[in-house]
Amino acid sequence: MINQVTLVGRLTKDPDLRWTPDGKAVSNITLAVNRHYKNASGEIDADFVHCILWGKTAENTSNYCKKGSVLGVTGRIQTRHYDNQEGKRVYVTEVVAEGVRFLSSKPAGSRETNQQQPVPQAPPPQREELPFA
Repeated sequence: MINQVTLVGRLTKDPDLRWTPDGKAVSNITLAVNRHYKNASGEIDADFVHCILWGKTAENTSNYCKKGSVLGVTGRIQTRHYDNQEGKRVYVTEVVAEGVRFLSSKPAGSRETNQQQPVPQAPPPQREELPFA
């Protein structure tokens, strides 16, 4: 069986990083993914896909991405259910991310700039001249 999904979309809000009781990083994000066609009024609709990020992926996404950032997400679809406070069963379909690519350009003023900084060069190794025997 194959359960694989690839999405490219924009974050609908800033990621919020949380931690499980046993210390694992987790973040829930929502990606707005445009459809490939226009609706009856000539506009492009979007689907809002809920994704779960774990570990370093969750930490890095929370540190380097914000609302509007373009992300590429690969992962698997997961369905689950729970009973809400009213006793009704709620079904949830989401993507469990296995990989995330940051596709937005770096914002102006970020720590990493495109300017070329001189890289200090180490002096060449000293060669010891050996006398000929």
